[in-house]
Amino acid sequence: MGDIHVLVAVPLSASVRFRENLKQEPQFVVRIATSAEDMFRDLATPQQQTDVVVISQEIGDAFSLIKDIRQSYPRLVIIEVDEDADFSLPGQADEVSNRPFYENELLKLIKRLVEDRQLETLRADALPPVRSFAKTLMRAKGGPAKTQAAVGAIHALGYDYVAFFGIAPTNPPSISVAAQAGLPELTKIAPPRLDYEKSLVGWVAQTGDSKIVGKEDAPNHPFISRGRLGSGACVAVGSTLRFGVIFAAREAPASISQEHLLMMELIASQLASALARESGN
Repeated sequence: MGDIHVLVAVPLSASVRFRENLKQEPQFVVRIATSAEDMFRDLATPQQQTDVVVISQEIGDAFSLIKDIRQSYPRLVIIEVDEDADFSLPGQADEVSNRPFYENELLKLIKRLVEDRQLETLRADALPPVRSFAKTLMRAKGGPAKTQAAVGAIHALGYDYVAFFGIAPTNPPSISVAAQAGLPELTKIAPPRLDYEKSLVGWVAQTGDSKIVGKEDAPNHPFISRGRLGSGACVAVGSTLRFGVIFAAREAPASISQEHLLMMELIASQLASALARESGN
């Protein structure tokens, strides 16, 4: 397991306690946000990677904040801290810590939940669609054929439109459609290029974070923000070496779940490995 990037949302008065406790673990890269506004600004910053969000009840309206984070960043591990209660139910958080500093409860909780999430991903590798795609990928010859195979595999999972965006090393980088699948009326009008700095695809290309979006979310894809399709998801292809980004969308609003996103991530991961072998990296 590499570095674990932890964003802690706590009042300024509690920030030192949390930072001092969590810095005991050398794997943790800890950032502090002292307000809800700072927290969401940090999460939306493309240059920041976030694996875990810790939210203290003292920050105010933690229940609503957790709900918003879960909707916008479904793959994040979320831990609620409520030191005033003897026992709490997590709700939409993954866990609640009532005694974060007693015997390093919070520190241990973060490590366990991140490990569980990684195991969840590994178990999902056994899913039939992923195994089937792996065979298709082996038969595809060349990078373009492999990216088209990935797009086709995701489209077959019930999406109305899917596109792979390649990244060109210009300044700033440019992102353009290299493969797509979907209804003809969508593929004909799909934007061939998107803004690297302002679009959902550009944001995912920069951060590597997966994201599910609806019409009101930002950044976004034109198909979603303009209401042509109701729900979209975006995942990066490659981590250290970013080959591109896959965007997929469905007509019905709120029709893409965390499980759907995980499946896209698994296909993107297999595609990245295949492209890395193809390029000799």
